[in-house]
Amino acid sequence: MPLAVYILGLSIFAQGTSELMLAGLLTEISSDLGVSVPRAGLLISAFAVGMLIGAPILAVVTQRWSRRNALLIFLVIFVLAHAAAALTSDYWVLFGTRVVAAFVYAGFWAVAASTAVDLVAADARGRAMGIIAGGLTLATVIGLPAGTLIGQHFGWRASFWAVAVLSVFAMAGVIAKVPRSRPHEVPQVRKELRALATGPVLMLYCTIMLSTAALLVTFGYLGALLIGTTRLSPGWVPVVLALYGLGSLGGIVIGGRTADIHPMGSLAVGITGVAVTSALLALTARQPIAVGVLVFLLGAFGFGSNPTLNSRVFTLAPAASTLGAAGNVVSFNVGITIGPWLGGLAIGAGMGYPSVAWIGAALGVLAAVAVAWSYLLERGSRAADFPSGPTRPGTHRELNESITNV
Repeated sequence: MPLAVYILGLSIFAQGTSELMLAGLLTEISSDLGVSVPRAGLLISAFAVGMLIGAPILAVVTQRWSRRNALLIFLVIFVLAHAAAALTSDYWVLFGTRVVAAFVYAGFWAVAASTAVDLVAADARGRAMGIIAGGLTLATVIGLPAGTLIGQHFGWRASFWAVAVLSVFAMAGVIAKVPRSRPHEVPQVRKELRALATGPVLMLYCTIMLSTAALLVTFGYLGALLIGTTRLSPGWVPVVLALYGLGSLGGIVIGGRTADIHPMGSLAVGITGVAVTSALLALTARQPIAVGVLVFLLGAFGFGSNPTLNSRVFTLAPAASTLGAAGNVVSFNVGITIGPWLGGLAIGAGMGYPSVAWIGAALGVLAAVAVAWSYLLERGSRAADFPSGPTRPGTHRELNESITNV
């Protein structure tokens, strides 16, 4: 695996830490800026908005640029946004810096993904995307607790400075190892949109949204569930979150190795695992040991399908590598937004914290249906390509392997 792919993964770690760390800093920010905690929580929504609009816009704007130059420009803006955030005392300036930082972070994701798949062979794309997405997993395992710890001891501004410094190191790595390459041919937006406007690609994006929402609806309220329902003391919450992070790390390592060999099987196992684990978590939410085991499995299954979800579009729509990667980013962030929103509605209606896990189970079932539908669409597409003979060799073997894996 080229060193540049690992550099891109570490760059995602630096930026992903910023995406996640606000969950542990809301109290400090609200106190310092004189706003309520819910209003401080809107800073998380600001980041999601920036991600949603940044990926497709920057993927198109930078399509003629050197990929290394595009990545460096994104990182420079990201660093400046965090410096401005650390220096301001105005809530709305901070809000704006979150949107700007997320905007270029989304662009970095899209360009980094297309760069990584171009640097490796076709049968190593899933592993490469596993390394890229692994940066976000490391941010969950290391960045989130570290950012929270720094913020608690040195103030929330110190966490922003720490992310800025990490991003400067990422810039050095990009300069040293990412080649100054351009797309083999300048992508045409209309051509790429046509390539993406197929049943299998649209079902893939639907799967990403549903599976991400299924995972995030539970994770978003996991701390509250642990304290309010499982009755753990606050000191045990970081320990359980660490179990989630370890499970995520293991899942993405395994998923990165199976994504290219058994893509449909990887999706079936990961998404079915999330649905089943979520249901069991809802049923055993008052039992600490069971909750600890299930939280680990939730992270493992949830991130186990991530490399396939990230890399599949390059197989389904090879002519749309630029907008295909941007579509991935948008789909993930739609899921990140929808999941916690549905969970909030359930909790606000007085249904209790276990209800979020039930919602996760239901969304997981819908995502599994989308995977099955995707398989049927792809099978029909292959049959149309070979109308006078059997489908492509290996298709039935892949289905049998997928069923066996499930």
